[in-house]
Order: sequence, then structure tokens, then C-alpha cells
Amino acid sequence: MDSVNNGFGNASGMTRSMEGATGGTLPPGLTEEEAEELKLELSKVEDEIQTLRQVLSAKERHAGDIKRQLGISPLNEIKQNISKGWQDVQSSNAYVQTKDKLGQWNESVTHSDFYLTASATLDDISRSDAYKKTQETLSQAGQMTSAALSTMGTAISQKIGTMRLGYNVHHSLSMPSMRSSPSFRSLEERMGGLRK
Repeated sequence: MDSVNNGFGNASGMTRSMEGATGGTLPPGLTEEEAEELKLELSKVEDEIQTLRQVLSAKERHAGDIKRQLGISPLNEIKQNISKGWQDVQSSNAYVQTKDKLGQWNESVTHSDFYLTASATLDDISRSDAYKKTQETLSQAGQMTSAALSTMGTAISQKIGTMRLGYNVHHSLSMPSMRSSPSFRSLEERMGGLRK
């Protein structure tokens, strides 16, 4: 039965704890007969509460079964609740008034002399010859840079390919032919200078 009341406690247990809590002393102005009547009434009310909890729990289970049969998942319910909540917000007086006020402000700003002047100035600038020439120059510079980087990338790839083809195991640093090259001797002299 405790699982049905969802942790709200046992009604008769509550009455018993109330009896023990009074400790045999009555509040001032309350007779023993009145106290017994109140305890009896409290017991009845607690029993009714317990019955209502059981009925509510049974109804919630039944509603859950029906929802499962209809294919309504908790996620769908949340989506519907959010959608309904948003519709309620949009139809609220505060939202409507705020939306109207923002619309008025937007119209006031877009029709103001400052906005119209700034907008016209930007239009004039974008139509000017200097702007168009600058735009063309930057576009050409971008295209040329892209082409140069592409050419350089191709050249590097070709050089690496050539180096791979020309690489031979016999020409490693341990081979005498490498040691006699000017680059190796220069490197060897520098390294020797560092050791001293």
C-alpha cells in the first residue's frame, strides 16, 4: 500500500503519531471529548486522502496505458507542451504589446532621416567608381594570389617527386661520396667548431 501512496505515508500511522505527539496534554480550551472528535475527524480525512491517492494513482496508470496504445510517448508530450506553451506566450497581452511596440520602433527607425541618409550614403558609396575599382583590384589580386600559390604548390610537388625518383640508398650520409661534397664538408667544419 505504501507504493500506491507514493511516499506520502500511511494515514492511520499519521493519526497514531499525532496521538503520541499530544503527550496526554490538551491544548488550552479543548476538552477531552472535543479532542477525541477532532482525532476521529482527522482519521477520516486522512483515510479519504489515502483513498484519493489510490484512485489518482490508478487513473494515472490507466492514462499511461491509453497513451501507450495511442503511440504517445513522453517526448511527444513534451514537444506538445512546449508548442502549446509557445502559442500561449505568443497570444499573451505582454507578447502582443511588445511585438507591436518593436514594430513601431522599427518603422520609426527605418523612416528616420538619419537612417535614410546613412542608407543612401552606403548606396552611393557602393555605386561610386572608386568603390568599383577597389573591388575589381582586390578581386584580381585574390585571383593572382590564388594562381601563384597553385603554381608554387605544383612546383614543390614536382620537385619532391623528382627528389624521390633520384634518391638512392647508396647516397646516404654514411657513404664516402657524400662526405666529399662541399655541403657536407661545410657542415662538418661548423659542427667541428661547435665541439671545440
